[in-house]
Formats: sequence, structure tokens, C-alpha cells
Amino acid sequence: MIEECLAVEFQVTDDDCPLADATRDVDVQINALSPQLRDDGYVLLQFSSPTNEALRETLDADDRIRYLHVATADGRDTYRCLSKHPCIVHTLISGGLIVENLRYRDGRAAIFGAVVGRDVLKGVMERAGQAVGVRLERVYPLQSEAEEVPSQQWNVTPRQEECIRVALELGYFSIPREATASDVADELGISKSAFLERLHRAEASLFEQIFM
Repeated sequence: MIEECLAVEFQVTDDDCPLADATRDVDVQINALSPQLRDDGYVLLQFSSPTNEALRETLDADDRIRYLHVATADGRDTYRCLSKHPCIVHTLISGGLIVENLRYRDGRAAIFGAVVGRDVLKGVMERAGQAVGVRLERVYPLQSEAEEVPSQQWNVTPRQEECIRVALELGYFSIPREATASDVADELGISKSAFLERLHRAEASLFEQIFM
């Protein structure tokens, strides 16, 4: 049994998939689940973005998109559709990458995932080398949130610290507030509930150290 699991992050600058192309035309960030390649050659896409009529129109006008469905809740649109155009991410998946999250912005794709063992990582890197515009950004041991080693200074985990840092940068703690919890969650590539849970755990840890 292979015990080592590695988290990896890739940046793609020249992906010509429909979602990347849409963010070249519309100023919006798209968060997507791992695309699913079907036996008939179509790709099932599931993704979300802040509600944006221009994005809807751009995707609806794309001849590569089929059966576009949009549901709106709490200021966000959730999309499901089929695409006739496989993305570069499928090349990495074929090499062994487990995709956890995709972000599209300004025509670029940020891919967050994991590989089981360094041999699999080598295979993914070989696939990445065959694609244009794919760059490995980070590789680090993957740990569950419960297993993360807390910061020695403040006793918060790296993910909790990242939540606080990004929230500060976006103005979540400003008065008046310059960013919502959803804004920060989008920037982190996680759900709003996951962001709030990490933030509250970090706040509880910090307050205990200050007042207890």
C-alpha cells in the first residue's frame, strides 16, 4: 500500500476549452468540478460563478456547449452542460491526477488536485510536458484538515491561516465589509460553509489563546 499522497497545483495559460474561453470574454471567476469524459466523447461540466448574465449568454452562444442548464441561488449561478471539446485537464487526469477543484479566470485555468505516490506524479508530469501552457506551481504532502500541523505561534492550521489571510486581503474584516463570505470562498476555491467553518475554528483557537 502506498501511504504517500501529494497535493499538486497546475496553471494552464493556453487552454482553449469553453470555460477558459468564456472567462477571456467575461470578467468573472468560474469554479468547476472535475470534468467527466463520457463514452460518447462528450464532457460533462459542472461549475458555478457569481450571477452574470454576460457569462450565460457567452456560454449559450458557444457551439461546443450542449444542454446548458443554469440554477441561481444566493447570488451564484450553478451550471451543468455537455461539451464537445475536451480540456487539457483530461490529459493530466489520464496520467493519474485526481482533480479536486478547477478555477478559470482571464482565460487561465488553475488546477488543484492530488496524486498517489511519486511514480504517479512522474506520469502526470510527462503528460503535462506534452501539453502547451501547463506549468506545475506547487507539490506538497497532502494531509487531511484534521491532520494538519498547527502553526507553533498561533496554533491554527495552514488552511485556517490561509482563510484568515485571504479574508484580510479581500476586506472581509473591513468596516464596512468589502467582501462577503462567498467572495472569500470563491477566491479560496472552497464552499462558503467550508470557509466559515475554518474561519470559526481559527477564531476560536485564537480567542482561547488571548483570553484563556
